[in-house]
Amino acid sequence: MTNDSAAPARAESVPAPTRYWLLPLGRTIVAAIVALGITFTANHSATVGLLALATLALLSGLSHLASAARRPEARGPFVAIAAVSLLVGAAAAFVPQGGLPYLVFLLSGWAAVTGILELYAGLRYRRQHAAARDWTFIGAITVLLAVVTLVIPPDLRQSFGGIERVQGELTASVVVVGVLGAYAALVAVFLGISALSLLWAERDARKAAES
Repeated sequence: MTNDSAAPARAESVPAPTRYWLLPLGRTIVAAIVALGITFTANHSATVGLLALATLALLSGLSHLASAARRPEARGPFVAIAAVSLLVGAAAAFVPQGGLPYLVFLLSGWAAVTGILELYAGLRYRRQHAAARDWTFIGAITVLLAVVTLVIPPDLRQSFGGIERVQGELTASVVVVGVLGAYAALVAVFLGISALSLLWAERDARKAAES
């Protein structure tokens, strides 16, 4: 006679698919490229921000399509994230001279929609997927990116001088692009750690099965 109550317990600990660590690793590489590009670019104009957003959104969209294919039960949210990301990425790439209002519109909209969807996926499948905790965290900080982007005053313009009397000006575009770069760096670090954790867990499970 079988014990039916054991079925839910098994369902709560379903591991990630084999080689799933490659997906967060791919997102790590994309985010790291964007973060490094912004960090080492002195020009933080809206054009640079739109090109960075295009890179991040387009490549992230492709990564989410791969995630949807690898985990069917979470396919709906990830297909939606991919569709929004590809649309926003294309819009940013085709109109790189759209200016700050266009950048804020695309960035905040992309971050709000995809962040909410990924946060939902993380909470909805937290007992069915080993990477759900990562989805929850990334979804939360992506929503936070949308909020921060929207509260930056569009008319911000403040002059400053460095310790070597190098004059500069802090503008809304500099802050928005800087926030995008900081977000990309945080995603790269977090998902890089996640990819390694999933890889090690997969190796441990393989060794246990072979022994």
